[in-house]
Amino acid sequence: MTNLPELKVTVFSDYICPFCNVGYHRLMRLRDSYDLKINWCFIEIHPETSAEGEPVTSLDYPSEQWKQLMQNLKAVADEEGIILAEHTFTTNSKDALLLAEAAKQQGRERFYQLHENLFSAFFVDAKNIGDRGVLRQLAKASDIDDAIVESAWNNDKHQQRILANYQEARRHEIQAVPSFIFGDRKLTGVVTEQAFRSAAEALAQSSAA
Repeated sequence: MTNLPELKVTVFSDYICPFCNVGYHRLMRLRDSYDLKINWCFIEIHPETSAEGEPVTSLDYPSEQWKQLMQNLKAVADEEGIILAEHTFTTNSKDALLLAEAAKQQGRERFYQLHENLFSAFFVDAKNIGDRGVLRQLAKASDIDDAIVESAWNNDKHQQRILANYQEARRHEIQAVPSFIFGDRKLTGVVTEQAFRSAAEALAQSSAA
């Protein structure tokens, strides 16, 4: 049993967002000081994208803006020691998000195993996580029961949870992912570890007051 103070954080995220991957790694380092309790609110950022996968040019970013985004991504990934494949394609993330929601039923350890495997599959191994065959393989590697996998895509409660995440995002006036809610403080985008720690300390102090 941990003696660390509990810290509750809400995170709005999508598995096809590279900065969500970086933010996850930075946020988890707070576990050295807090019993971290994260409410993962998954948001589908590109529902228009096909599950078969599409080149990133389909996202219609101006070429210079995309180039700058990728330079920024490489810089923060190098800083974190995160190995990334060249980001050349994107995909529809809905089935991956539903699978992650369903996996929460199997407890924290298996959820986080799947959570990390989804990020790694897409950004390190360049696998199409819009493909249910790929998702089933990742679920198996994460010890997620087959019944949970099938319920992810056939049980309306998981879809309802995704819709509830959108409502929660509107309540917090979330405009982009990743976004992190520490009490009444909202952090969005590429957040430094120090900014996370400052927000965590402020929340812990206000909770203790």
